[in-house]
Amino acid sequence: MRIITLNANGIRSAAQKGFFDWMHRQRADIVCIQETKAHHHQFQDRHFFPPGYHAWYHDATRKGYSGTAIYSRHQPDRVQYGLGWEVMDDEGRWLQIDIGRLSVVSLYLPSGSAKEERQQVKYACMDFLQPRLAEWAREGRDWVICGDWNIAHREIDIKNWRGNLKNSGFLPEERAWMDELFGDVGMADAFRAVDPRPERYTWWSNRGRAWDNNVGWRIDYHVTTPGLAGRARAADIYRDERFSDHAPLTLDYDYDIPERT
Repeated sequence: MRIITLNANGIRSAAQKGFFDWMHRQRADIVCIQETKAHHHQFQDRHFFPPGYHAWYHDATRKGYSGTAIYSRHQPDRVQYGLGWEVMDDEGRWLQIDIGRLSVVSLYLPSGSAKEERQQVKYACMDFLQPRLAEWAREGRDWVICGDWNIAHREIDIKNWRGNLKNSGFLPEERAWMDELFGDVGMADAFRAVDPRPERYTWWSNRGRAWDNNVGWRIDYHVTTPGLAGRARAADIYRDERFSDHAPLTLDYDYDIPERT
């Protein structure tokens, strides 16, 4: 099973930069997109409904903002748009497909970097998700929650960690929450199960020459149930082309997706 996640920073922009051509060459089973920045009626080009894939979009109410998408070669048993909580649902931040005992989510956790009000929204989303993640970790299903979590977990996950100790995305409270997520809550960081190396980033500021100098953050994850993390076999962060200010994150799992009968 191959799953790709990408914060596209505008799916139409990413398409113009060749994302869908690259995606087709990857032969992924499932592709999760965040920050589509568009509404469904704006997807006129066939790129946005890739041949060989089922496609779903969860749009934000606000135009040109947020939004998630999933492309899957496998027909799901159920598609879930949101979590029944308007704070996240109005911004299209959770899209889920269930296939047999497997659940795959495209998640776009809010950023708090714009202003303090948004940081408080981010904390509210973290508080809302934590008990649910703990429940799902125990229930026996296989979960892959892909996406932009907007938090660099540890010093190894951010180039300039000393200079960002007081900035959203690397605040002590956020990193402690990630400690709990990968600790008592019971979820796992599947990327780190196969790649322990430093300087493996997925996002770079557009300021300066952050991309060229690899001054980045690892804020995109495959958060999985532990058994699935144990089946992760390979991981890749693709940087040969640039589709967004994020890079596509691909993980391969020793796992057979159940087909509908």
